[in-house]
Amino acid sequence: MTITPGHWLALSAALFTIGLIGVLVRRNLIIIFMAIELMLNAGNIALVTFSNLHQQVSGQVFALFVIAVAAAEAAVGLGIVLALYRNKETVNIDEITVMRW
Repeated sequence: MTITPGHWLALSAALFTIGLIGVLVRRNLIIIFMAIELMLNAGNIALVTFSNLHQQVSGQVFALFVIAVAAAEAAVGLGIVLALYRNKETVNIDEITVMRW
């Protein structure tokens, strides 16, 4: 049995759906950031799949840029989460109502 691009796209769609459900359902800020990272990785799988399907390297290069942006987003997001936890002593979205300290 060979793995076709359809299999990779199904995996990408499943991971994106799991990430979307995680963003919409969960209330913990750290878990929401993890779900966003999962969605970005699902997009990367789709980019690399189409890049391989069309024998172009541009999708793989774009996936590298997405990985770099995701790393920056994780660093900034973790800084914001730590600052919120120090001031509010919680990372629950429902309990953080104002951004002023």
